[in-house]
Amino acid sequence: MDYEKRNDRNDEVYSKVIKAGKRTYFFDIKSTRGNDLFITVTESKKSTENGTESFQKHKIFLYKEDFEKFQEGLEDVINKVAELKKTGEYSEIDF
Repeated sequence: MDYEKRNDRNDEVYSKVIKAGKRTYFFDIKSTRGNDLFITVTESKKSTENGTESFQKHKIFLYKEDFEKFQEGLEDVINKVAELKKTGEYSEIDF
């Protein structure tokens, strides 16, 4: 699910939601008051304790000066995962 949205503070620009089992990932592009863009990545995991559902959230903030290095690092590890899976040494992910 994607959406583009502008609210009164003009801070939320775009969001991408990825549901993955018990986890949901949110990739949000936001803008500062000075119109600089930054990204937040949030992992939300559903858990049940004593019959009560709750969500654990973990968030990272990624600022414009780090976009390129973050992208390079993420692409590198994703490519390495694909390379390692081809060796047959690691199990495939079951969906």
